[in-house]
Amino acid sequence: MPDALFDPRSVAVVGASDNPAKWGYWLARGALAGRGRRAVHLVNRRGGRLDTVPFRASLDGVSCEHVVVAVPPAQILPVVSEGLGAGARCFTVITSGGDPGGERELAALVTGGGARLLGPNCMGLVDTTTELRLSWGDFPAGAVGLVSQSGNLALEIGRLLARAGQGFSRFVSLGNQRDIDAADALETLIAHTPTRVVAAYVEDFRDGRRLARTLCAAHAAGKPVLLLTVGRSAAATEAAASHTGALVSPYDTVAAVCRDSGALLLESAGELVDTAMCLLAAPGRAPGTTALASSSSVPRASGSVPLVSEPHPASPTVEAAAPRADSAARLLRVAIVGDSGGQGALAADAFAVRGAVVPPLSPRTLDRLAGLLPPSAGRRNPVDLAGAGEADLGAYARVAGALLAGGEADAVVLTGYFGDYATANPAQTARECEVAGLLADAADASGRRLLVHTMARDTPALAVLRERGIPVYERVEQAATALTGATRVTTATPHLPPPAPAVAYRLDDARHETVRALLTAHGLAFPAAEFVTDVHEAVESAYRVGHPVALKAMGLAHKTEAGGVELDIADEAALRTAFHRMRASTGAGRYAVEAMAAPPYAHELIVGVRQDPAFGPVALLGFGGVTAELLADTALALAPLTHARARALLLGLRHAALLTGWRGAPPVHLDAAAAAVCAVTRAAAAHPELAELEVNPLLVHPGGALALDAHAVPRAPEGDRTPWEPVRR
Repeated sequence: MPDALFDPRSVAVVGASDNPAKWGYWLARGALAGRGRRAVHLVNRRGGRLDTVPFRASLDGVSCEHVVVAVPPAQILPVVSEGLGAGARCFTVITSGGDPGGERELAALVTGGGARLLGPNCMGLVDTTTELRLSWGDFPAGAVGLVSQSGNLALEIGRLLARAGQGFSRFVSLGNQRDIDAADALETLIAHTPTRVVAAYVEDFRDGRRLARTLCAAHAAGKPVLLLTVGRSAAATEAAASHTGALVSPYDTVAAVCRDSGALLLESAGELVDTAMCLLAAPGRAPGTTALASSSSVPRASGSVPLVSEPHPASPTVEAAAPRADSAARLLRVAIVGDSGGQGALAADAFAVRGAVVPPLSPRTLDRLAGLLPPSAGRRNPVDLAGAGEADLGAYARVAGALLAGGEADAVVLTGYFGDYATANPAQTARECEVAGLLADAADASGRRLLVHTMARDTPALAVLRERGIPVYERVEQAATALTGATRVTTATPHLPPPAPAVAYRLDDARHETVRALLTAHGLAFPAAEFVTDVHEAVESAYRVGHPVALKAMGLAHKTEAGGVELDIADEAALRTAFHRMRASTGAGRYAVEAMAAPPYAHELIVGVRQDPAFGPVALLGFGGVTAELLADTALALAPLTHARARALLLGLRHAALLTGWRGAPPVHLDAAAAAVCAVTRAAAAHPELAELEVNPLLVHPGGALALDAHAVPRAPEGDRTPWEPVRR
């Protein structure tokens, strides 16, 4: 289809108004701003005009590619029918579509007519490279493409970008996503040359797996994606039925998807803008990466460009042991130069706590600094100018240039007073601006990033820095967060999960015996066990299994807390006592008599999979047992997992040293542990009728891995849709 969304040959605003208090006024005025590029039709059945342009009573007699609808809900469907008759290929519906049924009817009408729908209940869209402004508010031009489910957040991001000297290439307000969703909109930004950084605020992820593939495609295309979302509150986990449920929040899932898809999840609009400015810095590269594509205006598309491209091929998966998610920043080496020792030390701490390294300087660089600084200056990293900048503004450029050229650091941070000298002494304006240019020259020559933290605001020297692509920050922690985040997103290695196995059959129940048989069929090992209903059966089973045994009550999610686990039962008398006590405390109807397993140097892990409504099966692994929630040392990833990915996630846990041999202990059989993890994730992915599947504890030891308990939660009936099928509401 033609590029009817972002660069239509004709636009109609239905519901146009000459009243600045109404949406129709701002939509019409924005559309008229592009009259030099496209035909614009303003429609209001009551007549009127705006800027000498008369309003039409209807779309009769016009040809229009893109129709913007800002009319009362009852008029939406007739307007869409009229627009389809006028040849419209895209509808942007500002108005709410009413109830869900009405919105579905609207989407069916639009897509059934061969067109696409943005919205309803959206704030419109903007493309600053094609003079398309179909929204309300100020959207400064720049190199950031934004997809957002919040219009006000987009305005906030726009204002922050403008203050930093940047703006938008494109903005898409998703609204209720009845047709065009976040993945659709993000795909258009991947192919959009003027968009150098992609930003997104998403609440409803719809088809999360498709979105993950899109994020991977953006990373492969050199388009860093900065994402905001919600869901960090504890309310979402209060009703969890298992350890896995309590440890997996919606926010945690999105964080894991971003990590494995090469995107960066941030916490605020400010962090997003700070990181975007760092990514857009003039050298345009992180260590070992290529420069980001440059921004430019684009000519009108002469051919057909699909709004939604064919599925992108997955980025190559590197099957190697991956470090923790924050380790990319640990590869980042930062040199710091400040006006005072205190500022330099605080800056060093800010970068260090975010995982960056503040390395010692080489003898060669130290010798060079000795010739540039007074004897009282501190020449170690961080470098203390000790008044050298105040005595000669050129010292800022000379010292920063020496650090940029030295090779010990991937980036240099200048922290202190620079940029504010002309405020107190206007006679220094020209010189300070000149030095700002020299700082930018040094960064360009080195190919490394230079960041400036200053107490100044909006001075001529800072304007020079921004114009030259040097990011400027008011607080040093902003600079630290931005630089480490930019490094993380540009050096990430995406990992997409393999396809889920086919669903061969559906489980009739989620009893422990059934779950145990399922996991055994997928290759997971359990101790010998028999299942009983009374004490006499328990005694007979114990003789067959062999003392000592464990007695477990079946059907309980948290057996230990409920008094449903008794270990190391040595003889028949102890077993009878334990059975009667357990039946009285739990009321369980079935029990497992299980052989005790206590291999030396063993550690307890938890492995679970939870079906997420948007992302499908999400795997959790970490240190488990009864302290799983207390330790909270876990990792998440989309399931199923490959062996290499499971192994890498295990090695990325905070307490991974316990698995590899701590203080002389032998290492556990890591390959057996990874194989057990994979078995659980394969079983869960093949059985979407289970909302949760968990093995806790999984006993890993030098000789192998053994599942000591398993638990499943049936999925509540939701029609015939499996959890990872896209929801198109």
